Formats: sequence, structure tokens, C-alpha cells
Amino acid sequence: MRIEDFSPEDGSKKKRKRIGRGPGSGHGRTATKGHKGQKARSGGPKGPSFEGGQTPLQRRLPKRGFKNAPFKKEYVTVNLSDIVRHIDKFSDVDAITPEVLIKKKVVKKIKDGIKILGKGDLAKAFTIKAHVFSASAATKISAAGGKAEVISTE
Repeated sequence: MRIEDFSPEDGSKKKRKRIGRGPGSGHGRTATKGHKGQKARSGGPKGPSFEGGQTPLQRRLPKRGFKNAPFKKEYVTVNLSDIVRHIDKFSDVDAITPEVLIKKKVVKKIKDGIKILGKGDLAKAFTIKAHVFSASAATKISAAGGKAEVISTE
């Protein structure tokens, strides 16, 4: 048995329809596009949003709002419950900082800063340094005897 003896299964390969190659092909003259009209011309039919020359809907509707994308701050959120879950990792540190959270693998990266949220309860007093604190997180940290210190972003 040799490589040239192999051939594809009957019916598994379909020939490409060659249009516009003369009347003998059966697809000559209009090249299966019908007679005249926009769909027969080069450039083909227009897209789904084309409304026949009428001003399209997305241009008729007013613009609203704004995008604050270049100045957007994206904080990594950490709940107090996440700190409690990893509390044994923080036994040797005096203050929980973003660098400590990365080192102890509580978070993967800092982005624009760390925001501490108030879900969960602290039983042990900690000094937590972060860029932003929610109001509930700050009260729960101070109620446990700890301190919530804000790190400046500049």
C-alpha cells in the first residue's frame, strides 16, 4: 500500500462553486446573483444597520452620559472575612499592608489600590493599611481594637 493509493471517501469532499467562468459552467453571465439591483453590484448588499439611505438609528438617538475611562480607579476588593480566613498567615506581621496581602497570597495584584469592605467580623486587633475603606469596614476594625490607616494614592 502506497500513499498515492489513498483517496478521500466518496462524498466527503465537495468541489468549490466556480462562478462567473462562462456559460459552460452553468454559473456564468450573472454569476448566480440574479438580474441587476444592489445585491448584484460589486460591494454587495449593505450591512444589517443600513436603512436605505435614511439616517440610521444609532445616529438619530441622542448621546447621553460620559465615559470616565482614562481617570477610572479600579480597586481590588478585600472583605474582612478574607482576612479572617487567612488570619493564621498574619500572626507574624504587625500591620496588614497591600504588599503583605500579595506576599501572603490573599490577592494577586494591587491595580490602582486595595479597598477593604466590611463583610465579616474581626476578632483580633489589626492595623490595616489600604487605599480605601468602606464605612462598615472602618467601624468594624476600630470596634475590634485595630486601626484603619488610609494610604495616599499619589
